[in-house]
Amino acid sequence: MKAIALFSGGLDSTLAMKLVIDQGVEVLACNIHTGFGATKEREAHMRSMCDQVGAKLRIVDIRSEYLRDVLFTPKHGYGKHFNPCIDCHAKMFAVAKRLMDEEGASFLISGEVLGQRPMSQNGEALERVLAEGDVDGLLLRPLSAKALKPTIAEERGWVDRDRLEGIVGRNRERQMELAQHYGLRDFETPGGGCLLTDEHFARRMRDFIAHDTFDIDDIPVVKYGRQLRLPEGAKLVIGRNQEENAKILTIRNDKYLSISVAPLMGPDSLLSANATQADRLLAARLILTYCKTSDQSTYPLTIGSERIEASPFPSREGFERYFV
Repeated sequence: MKAIALFSGGLDSTLAMKLVIDQGVEVLACNIHTGFGATKEREAHMRSMCDQVGAKLRIVDIRSEYLRDVLFTPKHGYGKHFNPCIDCHAKMFAVAKRLMDEEGASFLISGEVLGQRPMSQNGEALERVLAEGDVDGLLLRPLSAKALKPTIAEERGWVDRDRLEGIVGRNRERQMELAQHYGLRDFETPGGGCLLTDEHFARRMRDFIAHDTFDIDDIPVVKYGRQLRLPEGAKLVIGRNQEENAKILTIRNDKYLSISVAPLMGPDSLLSANATQADRLLAARLILTYCKTSDQSTYPLTIGSERIEASPFPSREGFERYFV
């Protein structure tokens, strides 16, 4: 017997897999990549968690499908910010279901807990995504199974319902007990895995779509750096630290020009390729103000292939009016 698990890398989805694996079921952990996960690289962590419970990991990239079908036209609307949680969950279940034939699996698993999240994991929402994802009966939620109606896997004896859990609500005491029981190491505490649930990131998204069409290549542009909107409409992204600078350097997007301050030490940046000359000069001055410079001097920058001379502002006071 084989199952596909929707796997986030968090403790709940890890425990859900372990409860089923311990009943002799082979589990493939399916991490669905929408592009809006946390900014830190997590593949090594996910592989570690899978290794600890005996699951294999497969990462499925649905970024294009997610932008087309979910993000901007959610049937069930958004949560508090830019998060279409119900439509997102339904899409993930539908994608996992597509993998069942390919992988020879018989049912699906998720780490959802009834009542843990008031909007997306209440009883009504959990039922709704089953219908939307066309997985009613196929999806087993091992952590809350005893509090939910039996699924096909339980009814047919593929798993023993009595060996599953009946966790309800936001208290995570039982999950901590299980983690200790199984000897799990370096597991993540629950919290902001999806950037779309973050207020500041939601503001970035709304600003972006107010000025431009959003494509796959734009995802990293909004994920990293300080985000600024200049007076004549250009978007400026300024790296905040070495890690973000490295990410910004890897971005390949024809809508943006890379800005170099070499030989100065300073942030790596991006600017809209169609920026006006006024916005280009302002961008140069803003970036130089984040370098070790003097406002009494001018310095060369390279914006795309253009060389520009500018001087920094005396201070960063007033910059907040540009920040998204």
